[in-house]
Amino acid sequence: MTSLSFLLQYITRPRTVGAILPSSKYLAAKMVKNIDFENAACIAEYGPGTGVFTQEILRKRSPGTLVLLFEKNEIFCRLLEEKYGKNPNLHIINDSAENIGRYLSSHNLTHVDCIISGLPFASIPQEVSENILAQTKCHLKPGGLFVTFQYTLFKKDFLMRFFPKIEIAREIRNIPPAYVFCCRMGM
Repeated sequence: MTSLSFLLQYITRPRTVGAILPSSKYLAAKMVKNIDFENAACIAEYGPGTGVFTQEILRKRSPGTLVLLFEKNEIFCRLLEEKYGKNPNLHIINDSAENIGRYLSSHNLTHVDCIISGLPFASIPQEVSENILAQTKCHLKPGGLFVTFQYTLFKKDFLMRFFPKIEIAREIRNIPPAYVFCCRMGM
């Protein structure tokens, strides 16, 4: 997908595509750096878009790790299917992250080890954001990790309602620069 095609998706679907360009490899590295890939049985990704974070997850995961990608944009789903569809234990789901429980259940799971999110919480309707984060908190295992990024700190207090312990890092080698929020579930 070209930068122009990505920009067109942003223009036509601003509530579901939160950036004018795909994330950088530097942001991708920062998003996945705290994942315990050796022990993760299941990793979910919300809003993978063109798959920049997905590529890092697939490169580092253990062979038996189940990866669930939740992407509402049908064009991005098709792109992800073309790029990564042949990977074992990878499921591309054209649905909202609000429904993570249903898909975990279909794999006989109740919890996920880690969730990486590229969702633009600043532009998603408040009720949908709350539902997604409530389901995230419900389905992360104790000690599990939720990592998201935003372009401002505007949603920090909102995220803290669900995850009181958040570590924040900045990645300036991204257009625009981004804040990475690393949230861990209590034990």
